[in-house]
Amino acid sequence: MTRIFTFIVGLILVFGFSNCQNQVSGNAVKPIISIQEESPKKSKINPKGNTLSTRINVLEGFERGSNPEDSFAAFLRNLPLKPDGSKVKTYDGDTKESDGIYVAVVDLPIGKRDLHQCADAVMRLRMDYLYEQERYDEIHFNFTNGFQVDYSEWMKGKRMVVSGNKTYWKQSTSPSNTQKDFIKYKELIYSYAGTLSLSRELKPIKLSQMQIGDVFIKGGSPGHAVIVVDMAVNSSTGEKLFLLAQSYMPAQEIQILTNPMNDNLSPWYSIKNLDFLLTPEWGFELDELMRF
Repeated sequence: MTRIFTFIVGLILVFGFSNCQNQVSGNAVKPIISIQEESPKKSKINPKGNTLSTRINVLEGFERGSNPEDSFAAFLRNLPLKPDGSKVKTYDGDTKESDGIYVAVVDLPIGKRDLHQCADAVMRLRMDYLYEQERYDEIHFNFTNGFQVDYSEWMKGKRMVVSGNKTYWKQSTSPSNTQKDFIKYKELIYSYAGTLSLSRELKPIKLSQMQIGDVFIKGGSPGHAVIVVDMAVNSSTGEKLFLLAQSYMPAQEIQILTNPMNDNLSPWYSIKNLDFLLTPEWGFELDELMRF
């Protein structure tokens, strides 16, 4: 029995988990506060919009900045959305009710396995962007044990072998680069990477330097990650707003989050006077903002 227990603990140390457990019962979360401000006159949601930037309007006095068409920011702003009012689906077909958590659902498939959780969704968006740009050499993530898994090696027909604490490549099939191959690669990453490994790969960023594509992440088990998918700025005051997206447990579709701190701004968040980021299912310290 002792040997079995030791073996299980060893697996946890090598591979870790990408658990996105509810922080309400995990790390302490500061209480939800409602900041009363004058309600914006402009509707925040355009039901007819089928992408992030066409569905969610900027608030009065704010503007989205311009980004190159081939940038990660542009990719995230143009994420396809399911019809307004759609519910998040989990990997097994169950429904996650909004319950004040999200305002929109990203229209991307997540597979039939319980893999596409919080950090996985962040990595998935980054991988999808690089794949679309044909920047294959830049697609790589580390397993929790630190082994770097390059898609460029996967394209050569190599596959991962995990034997105890050892991880290595083995030539297993003919070179190819199909969508089916890419999906299998992503599922491998989801299986052996998570918030802990991803947090070690990203670099810390100051809140004032926030850009679209940056990530709030708490590495560990439990841990969580959300990604900045859009920003807007008030040219008169310089105030910056941002939107967040996440996946969660069990594996589920990516969702655009509400702002539980401020109903009048929601789904937008403001950098102004922010000293703790409270999202619907997790809270982050500001030093947990990081960048690819």
